[in-house]
Amino acid sequence: MSVSPVKRQKMESALDQLKHYTTVVADTGDFNAIDEYKPLDATTNPSLILAAAQMPVYQKLLDDAVAYGKKLGGSQEEQIKNASDKLFVLFGAEILKRIPGRVSTEVDARLSFDKEGMIQRARRLIDLYKEAGIGKDRILIKLSSTWEGIQAGKVLEAEYGIHCNMTLLFSFAQAVACAEAGVTLISPFVGRILDWYVANGDKKTYEPSEDPGVKSVTKIYNYYKKFGYKTIVMGASFRNTGEVKALTGCDYLTISPKLLAELSKEHVKLTPTLSVKEAQACDLEKIHLDEKAFRWHHNEDQMAVEKLSDGIRKFAADAVKLERMLKERMFSAENGK
Repeated sequence: MSVSPVKRQKMESALDQLKHYTTVVADTGDFNAIDEYKPLDATTNPSLILAAAQMPVYQKLLDDAVAYGKKLGGSQEEQIKNASDKLFVLFGAEILKRIPGRVSTEVDARLSFDKEGMIQRARRLIDLYKEAGIGKDRILIKLSSTWEGIQAGKVLEAEYGIHCNMTLLFSFAQAVACAEAGVTLISPFVGRILDWYVANGDKKTYEPSEDPGVKSVTKIYNYYKKFGYKTIVMGASFRNTGEVKALTGCDYLTISPKLLAELSKEHVKLTPTLSVKEAQACDLEKIHLDEKAFRWHHNEDQMAVEKLSDGIRKFAADAVKLERMLKERMFSAENGK
């Protein structure tokens, strides 16, 4: 016999209620957080891996990645690149032991404008997972949502059966192009959109339903559902639980451990704010974007242009920091002794 909604509300946290309407994903490289909140999927990025790699508990993974890079040989640069790719896969493989679904692993942001480079790196990551006994069905390859990244995703999906998660997505143009490319999943950023409007406008606080990031994801979700696109919408980059709750009903939401903890302690009633039925009744019109139209429409959105370039730079900077850490481990001992 099913529990009445009133009783269930008393029993369940906001996080447990959210899981009835939305697939909850953990945005972390920390295994303990994944064990605690039991998400279906998990997402990582260079910044999260850099943070996790500095924790004492994960030093064995660093040592294994270093040993792998050295074993393959080649120039210092090649050894570091191989060790870095291996480290991302080692973290992903450990995460997959703790979740039933998929892990997202990011291609180097420095390749964001290199379609062929992204395709090659993505295939390399999938090969490394295969060596670890993990099939491509459990991996989402994260690519920057540049025009080149979106076209790389199109090729990886259609020709290689590699599932892609398009990240650093801020504009409606990016979302439309991703849908037309037939990628598996997009990660429209919520909090970073809010950050831009707070930094660049007079208004400093927003109600969740008026939050520019929430409104952006809502529009994308409605467009995808109205026109029957299969691409999963996964809201990402949240600043507070209000944003998360305002997107209840979105396909997926990837949430940091801090906000997962807050949601697990909240006991307010959640109702879906996004639904396929409402989306199909919305008045959005279908558009098609070739490269010229994409670049124009994306360029018209100042926030999206600035946040995409900023996001690429930040992920690239953290990739460089991670490589420096690996380089020190791989070569400083032999140089200094």
